[in-house]
Order: sequence, then C-alpha cells, then structure tokens
Amino acid sequence: MSRYQKIPSQLFIQNRKNFKEHIKPGSIAIFFSNDIMPTNADGAMGFKQNSDLLYLSGIDQEETILIIFPDAKDNKHKEILFVRETNETIAIWEGEKLNQQKASEISGISTIYWTHQFEQILKTLIYQAEHIYLNTNEHLRKYIETETAQDRWNKKIMQQYPLHKYKRSAPVLFKLRAIKSAIEVELIQHACNITEKGFRRILQFVQAGVQEYQIEAELTHEFMQHRSRGFAYSPIIASGKNACILHYTENNQVCKNGDVILIDAAAEYANYASDMTRCIPVNGRFTKRQKEVYNSVLFVLKEATKLLRPKMTFEKYNQEVGKMMTEELLKLKLLTKKEVKAQMPENPAYKKYFMHGTSHFLGLDVHDVGFFYEPMQAGMVFTCEPGVYIPQENLGIRLEDNILITQNGQLNLMQNIPIETGEIEEIMNS
Repeated sequence: MSRYQKIPSQLFIQNRKNFKEHIKPGSIAIFFSNDIMPTNADGAMGFKQNSDLLYLSGIDQEETILIIFPDAKDNKHKEILFVRETNETIAIWEGEKLNQQKASEISGISTIYWTHQFEQILKTLIYQAEHIYLNTNEHLRKYIETETAQDRWNKKIMQQYPLHKYKRSAPVLFKLRAIKSAIEVELIQHACNITEKGFRRILQFVQAGVQEYQIEAELTHEFMQHRSRGFAYSPIIASGKNACILHYTENNQVCKNGDVILIDAAAEYANYASDMTRCIPVNGRFTKRQKEVYNSVLFVLKEATKLLRPKMTFEKYNQEVGKMMTEELLKLKLLTKKEVKAQMPENPAYKKYFMHGTSHFLGLDVHDVGFFYEPMQAGMVFTCEPGVYIPQENLGIRLEDNILITQNGQLNLMQNIPIETGEIEEIMNS
C-alpha cells in the first residue's frame, strides 16, 4: 500500500502512448527499477524508484521491469510489466507486495508476469524487434560511482543480443517528462501545499537558541503528517554565515539572535518534488540591512518569474537575470560601477555574490530532466531562485518559488507561501 493517494492509471497509459510515438518502428524498450542499496551489515537504504520506470508505469516497488513493444506480433506483448513474486513469507517479513491484479490496476497494463520470468519472455520477443531502446542516466549533473540495476542489465542485454541496433530512451524521456500533464501539476502543487504547512509551522517555532536540526525535525513532522515521505532533497537549514555555504546540510548549529536563517527545504508527494527556499529572522524582526538585501533578492525573484514564459531561451533568461542582479548589487553597494565596467563577459561581476543558476526543471526529480538548450514551453515547471551571499556580513539570502509555464505566462505554485518581510514578521510575532 502506498502512503499517497492512488494516482489515476490514465497518467501512465498516456505517458506510454507518448513514448511510443517517439520511438522507431520495430522497437522494443526495456526499463528496470532501482536496486535497494545496502548500507552495512544487513542494513539497507530506503527504496527510491527509478523515475523513468515510475513515469511510464506508476509502479513504486523494487524488482520491477517494464517492456514497451508496440509492434509485438501478439497484442498482449505490446506492453508487459514484471513484478516481484510475492508469498506468505515475504508478506510476514516485509509486508504486502503488489499482486498481478493490483499491478495491472496501478499501471493500466493488462499483461503482468513475475520478475523471474523476464529473461525467458524477453528471448521469445526480442528477435521480433530491430531496435532495442535502453535507458541510462544522462543528467548533466549526475555523479554516480555505483552500478545501477539498469546499467547491469544494459550490459547483459547488449552482450546476449549484440547484432540489434541500440537506441537511447533518455532523450525521448527528457523531452516528454519536461512537459507536465494536468495530473502531474496537481501532484507538484500538492507537494507545494504540504511544504507551505511546514513553513507556517516553523514560523511559529523559531526563536533565538533553537538548533538548526530542531527546525528540520519540525518540518519532518509536518510533512509526514500529510502523507509525504519527507523531504524531496537533503534539507538546508543554514543560520548566519552558514547560509553562504550553498550546499550546507550539517544543520547542527545554534540559531543566534540577530541572524537570518536560510531554509531550503521542501516536501515530496507521490515521488513528485517541490523545492522551496525562504529566509527568516531568528528573533522575528529583520534589521534594516537584512531587509534591504532581502528585498533586492525578492525584486529579482518577481521580475525573473515574469520572464519564465513560452519561447524564452535559457541564454536570454540568464542574461536578463544577470542584468537585474547587477543593478541590485550596485544599489546594495556590494559592487561598484568600476567593477561592472571592468567585468569579463564569461565572468560577470555579479557572480561574486550570486554564483549559481536561477532556474532548473522540477518534477519527479528535484533537478528534473529536460533540455536547457531548447526554448521554454507551456507545461514545464521551473524553480526560480536568485540569491545574494555576503560572508563578511554573515548573511545569505535566497528565495525560491516553483513556477508552471502556461500558454500565456506563468503560474506560481507557491504563491500562498509567505514571502514578504512584513508577512513573515507578522506571523513570527503573532
């Protein structure tokens, strides 16, 4: 049983239909679930499904395999799902696993076999196909030293069937997964709504002397109360100078009176991510300078959000955000006109205080797949997250919303999460 509410199988049926339209005639595509990774002794990490398999089948369980074969001679083999065979012993030790009927209901696939039948079934089908589509992780920011189940099987299949023509599924899925359906937008919105509940909870909780990890604990509690499995990514709860460390996840310091806490933490729901950053004053009041820096970042966030629209290119978007940020840094007296005039195009002056990108794709993965060299389209969901980091002032401000691009502009999926300084102070002091 999933923790989240049942997702309509229509989502996965449509996703497979879209995928079939993008592959060559005479093709068979094969997808494998992730492994459960070991820790030490007999320990294991929690299971996290392969996002592509999940996108195409809805099956959130280990030892799952999906075959998509539109030109199979037998209609029942056009789509096949393999799930782990369950029995009474497994049910006693690990809990209920999917039976074939349940797997069929979730995925909308009528032909279900047990995983141990995979090689035998594949052998009967694969010579009917000319092309074999195999999946790989082609994310530009990946860093993986471990061999995944998909890698392992890719190797085995290519050795056993060396004369087929091999194709990559990843480019097809980058294109498809980047455009969210109405059901997917609803799931991301739900994750954002849970994140809002967590943020409102900590606005009432934070005070001088609280530990960063206690804030993390409050968020965990609220997220899990609302059917989330927890954080969509490792949470950053960074007070004072810690906010100037972009990927600070220690969360082990005391929040001191007069400091600002940067909170980059958000809930997942049904494997869909939200991604929020807010900054709040430990004592419930921003200083004049903190407010100046905060409002500059907020201004850039609002203006950059307006640029997220169909046909906008990332190159132009980043240039425009860079110009805005440069103007704000001049007003904050962090940059001088001389520094701006002397800047090199490949290393603009604003990068000293705002060194990361402004937006990334969001979906089943927090840094979701998609092509940055293609223009933006309606249905894409992006983060928008400008920041200013001033180590010498023990101050880092980043603000982040999740934005759906619509036909005529954009919709902020986090519009109900407090962000104005006045609203944050009012809730913290109520």
